[in-house]
Amino acid sequence: MLKFCTLFNSTYLSRGLAMYHSLEKQCGHFHLYIFAFDDHCYDTLRRLKLKHATIVSLQEFENEQLLAVKAERTEGEYCWTCASSTIKYAIETYALDHCTYVDADLLFFSDPAVLYNEMVDKSVMITEHRYTPCYDQSAGSGIYCVQFMAFKNTAAGMEVLNWWVDACIDWCYNCAEDGKFGDQKYLDDWTERFNSVHVLQHLGGGVAPWNAQQYAFSKKFGKVKGEELATGNHFDLVFYHYHSFHYTHNNVYSLSHQDYSLNKQLIKSVYAPYVKALTAAKKSIKQVNATAVSHEVTNDIEWINQVLGRSIKLALRGYYRNFYKERFTSYGLFN
Repeated sequence: MLKFCTLFNSTYLSRGLAMYHSLEKQCGHFHLYIFAFDDHCYDTLRRLKLKHATIVSLQEFENEQLLAVKAERTEGEYCWTCASSTIKYAIETYALDHCTYVDADLLFFSDPAVLYNEMVDKSVMITEHRYTPCYDQSAGSGIYCVQFMAFKNTAAGMEVLNWWVDACIDWCYNCAEDGKFGDQKYLDDWTERFNSVHVLQHLGGGVAPWNAQQYAFSKKFGKVKGEELATGNHFDLVFYHYHSFHYTHNNVYSLSHQDYSLNKQLIKSVYAPYVKALTAAKKSIKQVNATAVSHEVTNDIEWINQVLGRSIKLALRGYYRNFYKERFTSYGLFN
């Protein structure tokens, strides 16, 4: 059985639930430990009675070390601070032989077991950003992405994890300082610092807006297939990271913070299914807690307007724009 953990608050509730349901669909035998970062989120998840999930409240999870730094960090910085600690908590509290941290804004398109199997005798697995050159942010954001990270409960695996936990408690901020950035730049030298770290090679793991330009996607027999344009190598899409995908006003969705170029193939094969998954998740949430949906949308819009200050709409022109505007509206994502 594959064991995963994730963390999110009410703002990411439908995204986290969509991710869970994609694991249900793609992963034969799994369990997900969800760390709910506010009471509203915790209450809603408990009401949903997710068969393959354990819901952990902040009160259960937070320890003295985390509480000591909580007040000095923003909400986002605190989530970054806690990511490594959620893995440690899950492994130690539930006596797991391994645990893979996954971001809440992922969607799985095929079984992630193929990624975990790459580790063989290694105890830790990390994923590269694989930036398209024009979007390369590795100097500031890091070579690797905290999106899908596997740790085995071995001496070597826990050595790396404990080192990361301590580093994040010591310093984890949304700024660059002395070669650090959040919880992510710490990973840059892991392959040199530790001998138990494997870097994921499967192209289907870690596709995201910052590297999607390197691939062509299509849907065949219900599966999303990718082709690396530079080599012609084909692969099954395992998961996509919907970084900066947000709700906005006037029935429009957007990619905030960075104007990534995404072609219509990708939007049709990868983004349209995500909108549908979010819609289904929101419907499930509304059935058990009607206020959770409005709470999520309000928080999301406020985060865009107040923190980012602007949003960059996906460019869907002509027939294509009209087609998808109709589909996205019919999915009821913004209703």
